[in-house]
Amino acid sequence: MDMKTNQLNGAESLVETLLAAGIDTCFANPGTSEMHLVGALDRYSRMRCVLGLFEGVVTGAADGYARMAGRPAASLLHLGPGLANGIANLHNARKAGTPMLSIVGDHATYHRQYDAPLTSDIEGLARPVSHWVRTSMRAEDLGADAAAAVAASRAGGGAVATLIVPADVAWNSGGQPAGGRTTPAHAPAIDEAAIAKAAAMLRKDGAALFLAGPALLEPSLSVAGRIAQATGCRLIGPTSAARARRGAGAVAVERVPYVVDRALALLSGVKQAVFCGMAEPVAFFAYPGKPSLVLPREANKMTLGAKASEVAAALDMLADRLGATSPVPAGRLLERGSTEPARGRLELEGVGRSIAALLPDDAILVDESISASFKLLPALKHTAPHDHLQLTGGSIGIGLPLATGAAIAAPHRKTVCLQADGSAMYTLQALWTQARERANVVTVLLANGTYATLHREFANVGFGAPGPNATAMIDLDKPDLDWVRLAEGMGVPATKADSLDAFNAAFAAALKEDGPSLIVVSYAEAQAAAR
Repeated sequence: MDMKTNQLNGAESLVETLLAAGIDTCFANPGTSEMHLVGALDRYSRMRCVLGLFEGVVTGAADGYARMAGRPAASLLHLGPGLANGIANLHNARKAGTPMLSIVGDHATYHRQYDAPLTSDIEGLARPVSHWVRTSMRAEDLGADAAAAVAASRAGGGAVATLIVPADVAWNSGGQPAGGRTTPAHAPAIDEAAIAKAAAMLRKDGAALFLAGPALLEPSLSVAGRIAQATGCRLIGPTSAARARRGAGAVAVERVPYVVDRALALLSGVKQAVFCGMAEPVAFFAYPGKPSLVLPREANKMTLGAKASEVAAALDMLADRLGATSPVPAGRLLERGSTEPARGRLELEGVGRSIAALLPDDAILVDESISASFKLLPALKHTAPHDHLQLTGGSIGIGLPLATGAAIAAPHRKTVCLQADGSAMYTLQALWTQARERANVVTVLLANGTYATLHREFANVGFGAPGPNATAMIDLDKPDLDWVRLAEGMGVPATKADSLDAFNAAFAAALKEDGPSLIVVSYAEAQAAAR
């Protein structure tokens, strides 16, 4: 604040606007050009500021926070290079439909013409991963621009909004906060004719209702279950969901498999496809001689409620049209499995059964287990009720920061992160943030010492077993990663489990503790020992 004129500067008007809009958390990795923004954040104790030591941690944590809080946090990045470092997880957030407010500092407006070392095209970097981009040009306009960014982040149920703030716009006086909560425009009314068409399609043989977004959460998930019961249609979700309610008592939803041949087999019988909250499923990658679209070409297809903000209304109207009022029967609900953990030799299926047995009610399960998921996840359908957060955009390195943000948004719930070792190295610094914030995260670090997915994909495109050069690019040995020392170096207590009994003891103990911990499951070593 300018003490002589009693005026706010632009940065202060930005922070006051965010607080008025209900945004009270900022994940940050600022630099020199953001010092007036940092100074403004320092003046408002209601704003919680969380440091990430790498920008991919900042954007991934903001994503996890928003998925669990249902509202955006702010993220603060340093110029174009800082934004570039965070783009991978902004891409994931865009694919997840997460409400994200990305604030990026820039050089002063009059300084950019000189092409200083850090000058770059920030808008050009932001556009591919943003639904809305604006550079604020005057301190007097920054509050209104911030309010517009918040509204844009909430549009359609969730979008990435990037607001670029030149340094002089932040430090100049004359800032004017935009008061009150900003809300997006009302979602358009669902077409009654579309509801009638969807109802008719779902009554036919071979019908499937494809669900994503809020349709995988309550209360819409139960509405979808009633629709399936009334029509006999299948319920199918995406390969990876931003957030889904799973575990005992949740309506069972099939998932489109990652492996294209399995996806083709699962969907081969679909004749009528209604999409609610998701687009038509596609193969994760293209392969010679295999299709990109995994639904049968002859299937009838329609979209009902494309945006997240339309999903609940669309499902409610569809259920009313179908007279789907009967409770969802037990046969359509997931059942609780054994509460006894697995015993004996360390192997992934047993780790999955042990996690399923020990996971507490209403946990948050963050999944970046990658290739290990094929053996872990089947058991985790039959665990306690929980929220399941997954990698939605395919850009690895989200698991640790996603879990960090989720735990900060929901501190009284236990967050369990299933984390592959290769992708964990992209954003290892998130462990430091977990330690600093005392985030309630148990990381199960699944170590096989390689990018196993790439081994599989190398074979899938016809090359067979990798040779020396290929192996040098996809294996993680020479030297092996010491995850206990890496975690402890970031301030997170860690242990290594060499048997299921050791894992059970470590996992049960970690669930009882507050703050972060990490358990290394080196299943490559276990497989080698078994041979």
